[in-house]
Amino acid sequence: MKLSFFGGAHEVGRSAIFLQDKRSLLFDYGVKIDDVTEYPIAEPKADALILSHAHLDHSGSSPSLYNEMSMPTIGTSPTLGLSELLLNDTIKISRKEHTKINFHKRQLDKFSKRFMETDYKRPLHLGNFDIELYDAGHIAGSAITLVERSGAKNNKRIVYTGDFKMSPQLLHEGAKPVRSDVLIIESTYATREHPDRNKLVHDFVEGVRETTDNGGIALVPAFAVGRSQELLAILYKNGLIERTYIDGMAREATEIVLSNKKFIRNADLLSKAANECNWVNDVADRKRALEGGSIVVTTAGMLNGGPAMHYITRLNSESKVFLTGYQVEGTRGRRLMDTGKIYIEEVDKEFSLQVGFYDFSAHSGMSDLYKFVRESAPNVVVCVHGSPENTEAFAENLKGEGFEAYAPKVGDTIDLGE
Repeated sequence: MKLSFFGGAHEVGRSAIFLQDKRSLLFDYGVKIDDVTEYPIAEPKADALILSHAHLDHSGSSPSLYNEMSMPTIGTSPTLGLSELLLNDTIKISRKEHTKINFHKRQLDKFSKRFMETDYKRPLHLGNFDIELYDAGHIAGSAITLVERSGAKNNKRIVYTGDFKMSPQLLHEGAKPVRSDVLIIESTYATREHPDRNKLVHDFVEGVRETTDNGGIALVPAFAVGRSQELLAILYKNGLIERTYIDGMAREATEIVLSNKKFIRNADLLSKAANECNWVNDVADRKRALEGGSIVVTTAGMLNGGPAMHYITRLNSESKVFLTGYQVEGTRGRRLMDTGKIYIEEVDKEFSLQVGFYDFSAHSGMSDLYKFVRESAPNVVVCVHGSPENTEAFAENLKGEGFEAYAPKVGDTIDLGE
């Protein structure tokens, strides 16, 4: 049994991990979107693809596998719907910007047709593998995967976490550790804790309320899938929904989540929020959203495009930008967070803005990552989906606790023995 890393090792993005035995499985097949889009370094012939969730760093290359292959993709129903939304948008952007991607509509249609929907804790059998998904608490339909090898002298339980969060969010229960022999675990925040969630929500709500009460616009750039739904529910719960405008792909994502209510908690809360907020459909709606005293939740979360850029050039002096997620180095959002300024090429102008950062991460922080490992009790831990510094520090500290731990690089292979 071997693990090969075609992406997502010593890096965040293009997750692609290949498990080889009598049968072979591929855990995720994503893209890394930076100055240039990076794809997994190989396209292995697998018996099945297991998709942990819909975000493009995990799903973004999946259709390309269907150029030559016809294997099933295993995942939850929200993962199918949200992946189709994001992947169709990828095709749309590539056509608009005349950029090349590694799949076309035909491959995406084949990916959708070959998708095998499953629920949490519903065992599936594939050759000598028994496969079971568990709630990862990250976004709607996100899954921790257990693969149990049976019918061999030395049975093994391989657990792949994908992205997961152990502490609850408003729309998600926290993930629970799954017992393993081999644990492949994300390391995004292996060296950092997140702030107290209750205080974070309080500070965010009070900041938004103060901005809008003063006649400003609270501009909230947010990822369409996951973050926008969480923020929508928070704004509703705190009596701010009538002031809230939602622009961009978040509307379609919210509709998909609400059509899969069993994969979230407080579904009625999100449903009421979706019914009572102001959906932006046209130019007139955007003008109303800019009249002041309003909250605008819109893509893109890192300000690299999307409707957010329309609003950011039109904010009045009382307005404030509320960044709610990680801002990758080199993005407009990161520069704004670090300097309070943003340069817009389209208008050849630099803007100085009020800005605040609110860490609404849907990933586990440092202490929960270690807690998951200890309660999963593996013999081998493989630290992936993190910077080189984070994955290596995580692995080294786990070795100090007596675990056999690795921080592989892209292109590495680990032999797991029989």
